[in-house]
Amino acid sequence: MENIQFDLVTEELNPTFLFGVKIDRKESENNYHSHDFPEIGIILEGEGLYHLDDEYIPVRTGDVLIFNPGTRHQSIIGDSDKGRVEFFFGFTDIKFCGMRPNHIDLRDGGNVLHTKGKTQRKIFRICEEMVKENQTRMPGRYFMLKSFLVQLLLNIVREQTGQVELTEGKEFDYAGKKDTAEKIADYLEEHYANKISLDQIAENMYLSPFYISKIFKSEIGESPIHYLIRVRMEKAKALLESGTSLSIGEIAERVGYEDAYHFSKLFKKAYGVSPSKMRKEV
Repeated sequence: MENIQFDLVTEELNPTFLFGVKIDRKESENNYHSHDFPEIGIILEGEGLYHLDDEYIPVRTGDVLIFNPGTRHQSIIGDSDKGRVEFFFGFTDIKFCGMRPNHIDLRDGGNVLHTKGKTQRKIFRICEEMVKENQTRMPGRYFMLKSFLVQLLLNIVREQTGQVELTEGKEFDYAGKKDTAEKIADYLEEHYANKISLDQIAENMYLSPFYISKIFKSEIGESPIHYLIRVRMEKAKALLESGTSLSIGEIAERVGYEDAYHFSKLFKKAYGVSPSKMRKEV
């Protein structure tokens, strides 16, 4: 019989939580430094460079940075960068199967795990919950923060132990409401620039569009169309803030809209300013 309890660890997973902090970074870290304990950095928003073990590594939203003991690192903000939002967890006393004590060893031997879709959403939610817990200052706060750390570690290590990739034509195999909603969200995030039909998605899943919408809203918290619009607006905002020379019409096409006027109305509704005005303000 498979030992479910100890399939990733050889004994109880009981890390010591040291800290968790969210940083809205506008300037580079002062010191190129290391720790004698493991630390995890998460890029919640933005992109740029990290000075990491004598290399300069590009990072972007969703990247998880593993700073094992002795790993020298420094967050770099260049003159043209817009800054980054980063979250850091410090901890100790871990040992995962096949990994060194107090280390998280990535499959490629590097220090950066690129996440997207379901895994990225889970990790971002953990960071959000930790921020809320820090703000409440409720009794038992340490143990709540420690529980979030355990969730984060397990999500990262699961990624390193053979996650099954979806194959072409199998995006929507039905495996429960939550899994179905997550797969739809993944699909919308990966294909936001294309024409997307709820009827087509429903047909691939052998379910009705109404039922698809109901499942998605109950699990994700908003309808598929609102989720798709939000993803498209976030992508458009990132393009505008990057200083691109693309026209508003070209940006609209890049994020899945043929009608630039319709795109501009949606953008203004989402951010309170038109795409043109946001470009001027950047």
